[in-house]
Amino acid sequence: MPVGTNATVKALTVDELKSIGYQLILGNTYHLHLRPGDEIVRKLGGLHKFMNWNRCLLTDSGGFQVFSLAKLNKITEEGAYFQSHIDGTRMILTPESSISIQENLGSDIMMVLDECLEIPAPKDKVARSIELTQRWARRSFKAKTSRNALFGIVQGAHYGDLRKESAQMISSIDFDGYAIGGLSVGESKEVMYNIVSLVAPDLPADKPRYLMGVGDPIDLLCCIEQGIDMFDCVLPTRNARNGSLFTFNGKISIKQEKYTEDPNPLDSDCNCEVCRNYSRAYLRHLYKANEILASRLNSYHNLWFFKRFVEEIRESIIRGEFQSYKERFLSRYNPS
Repeated sequence: MPVGTNATVKALTVDELKSIGYQLILGNTYHLHLRPGDEIVRKLGGLHKFMNWNRCLLTDSGGFQVFSLAKLNKITEEGAYFQSHIDGTRMILTPESSISIQENLGSDIMMVLDECLEIPAPKDKVARSIELTQRWARRSFKAKTSRNALFGIVQGAHYGDLRKESAQMISSIDFDGYAIGGLSVGESKEVMYNIVSLVAPDLPADKPRYLMGVGDPIDLLCCIEQGIDMFDCVLPTRNARNGSLFTFNGKISIKQEKYTEDPNPLDSDCNCEVCRNYSRAYLRHLYKANEILASRLNSYHNLWFFKRFVEEIRESIIRGEFQSYKERFLSRYNPS
């Protein structure tokens, strides 16, 4: 899922996202609640109409942003007390209010409110946290009044036994899908892969499994292998704005001087509009000149790459050739 934090995937129109082929994008409950306000969005017909997107939308619960952006005052059984990062307004986010905000937005998939912790964190603190997250999950489940789908979230920091306990507790509630949260927050790849391999088998196989905030191509490949179905990340568009572009041979830093006179397309194996029409030299020129078009073209290409990448993975699974596809991809992909 491309990330559309403020009801927009940065630098691209919804028609461009449709032309690439995306069916589902992510909006941010915390940000949209603060600005322009979920009640305003509801009065204007909901998030789909507000942003002119007639395909599916997922909204997160706002929990991660409360812990990562806002000035967090305290966590209680009731909810999270915090101050807005915009104007310092004191607020509280509860499982019930998070669901109410998401129902005002009208997203197709909503997320329960969970407590996000840093990695590493003391084990006794994490043990208390996963129990709170489960109680909040049950409250979220009861608070839902719409037909929107609702996903539960597994937490547990870097402790394998607590992750499995959380997965078993959350999967005991009949959610429409299940997410693994609290990863890709600075832990090592080994820790992330280990947690995913431990947790995925404990989540229902007949419902979507969603790894939140993960978007590196190698991470996607390895976690799909463990049974993960859904991902979101700002990486494709954020990297694009910083001149870091993805190809099937690895990443290219288009700002490098060696591309100044390079007439070749960014990726000769890519059929996107950018690679069909523009050279590496031109893309470098736009970036160095700080032109808005640089962000637009780079973002379009990166999102095209990720869409094609996951389509190829899906096709390899259907053909029963995933392992050989993985080996071929890793043999040519240079992440640096």
